[in-house]
Amino acid sequence: MAKKVAEVKEQERQDRVNETVSKTDQFFRENKKTIYSILIALLVIGLAVVAYYKFYYQPKTREAVEQMYPAEANFRSGEYELALNGDGNVLGFSQIIDDFGAKAGKDVYFYAGVCELQLGNYQEAIDFLKKYNGKETILKARAIACMGDAYTGLEDYAKALDCFDKAIAVADNVFAANYMLKAGVVCEQTGDKEKALTYYKAIKEKYPQSVEGYDVDKYISRIESQK
Repeated sequence: MAKKVAEVKEQERQDRVNETVSKTDQFFRENKKTIYSILIALLVIGLAVVAYYKFYYQPKTREAVEQMYPAEANFRSGEYELALNGDGNVLGFSQIIDDFGAKAGKDVYFYAGVCELQLGNYQEAIDFLKKYNGKETILKARAIACMGDAYTGLEDYAKALDCFDKAIAVADNVFAANYMLKAGVVCEQTGDKEKALTYYKAIKEKYPQSVEGYDVDKYISRIESQK
């Protein structure tokens, strides 16, 4: 009896399988042209993507990287106008961005932003620096701090302080001392001497061996002498 039940269940299972196969075969026969068209379309798209990457994107990326070398050299030499705008013979960072976007790397926005900052073009500096989204901690913190410098130049001290606080949080190392000092100076400019004092004392406590740490006592003394 049990054997017969098992045989019946097996037959039912086999019937279901056969039915599924039959429906699949029928579906394929009825939609064969559509299926082939979709497969061909996917193949064409795949080949187009490969061709774009190999024959356009990669060459453009190599060209962008090559154009970065003289611009970076001018940047390191402090030739910020030349580094940003070029001279007709070599491209500057702004032209590289216009022609290649970020194909030369995300740092191009950082370089362009710092150049604008050094040239006193504060809003332009902010616009470039906002587009920099690198993950390297030191550069990321510096980019945020440079935005703080630009906002300070625009006398938007609330945004400047917010940037310095963010840079401090990202850096979390000896570089943070510089951003703490900048934050303290901004607080003094806005008349919040107590808050400025907390930044200066944080430098003294956390980063006494930093460059800022050696000079921070004079900032602390100046505020405390006014109490």
